Amino acid sequence: MRWTRLSFCYLVGYLTLGGLALLFAPARALQLLGATGSYPAVLVRFMGSLLLALGILVAQIVRHRVAALYPTTLVVRVVLVATMVALYVSSRDPLFLVLTAIVGLGMALTATGFLADRRAGGQPHH
Repeated sequence: MRWTRLSFCYLVGYLTLGGLALLFAPARALQLLGATGSYPAVLVRFMGSLLLALGILVAQIVRHRVAALYPTTLVVRVVLVATMVALYVSSRDPLFLVLTAIVGLGMALTATGFLADRRAGGQPHH
C-alpha cells in the first residue's frame, strides 16, 4: 500500500498545520482560508484542536501501517465534503469551498493511490 501511505503525507500535513493555525492564530487562519463569515475564536480554536488530534491519529495509522483503515479514511472524507458543500450552500462563505478543495484533493490522492496499490497486488492486511 505504498502509494496510499504516501498520499497520507498530504492528509497529515493539512490536518496538523491547519489545526495548529486554527488553534494558535484563528483570525489569520480564517483570513487565509477565505472566510467571509464571523466565527467565534473559541470555536475556531476548538476545531483546530480537533484537526490536530485527527492529524496525530492519521499519522499513527500510517506509522503502524493499519491498512485496514485506509478505505475508512475515504468514507470519512466523503462525509466531510458533503457537509462542507451543504454548509457553503447555506452560508455562501467561500471558506467552505476552500476546505472542500483541500479535503477533496487529499481524497483524490488517496483514492488514486489505493487503486494503484490494489492493481499492483498491495491488498490491505487485516
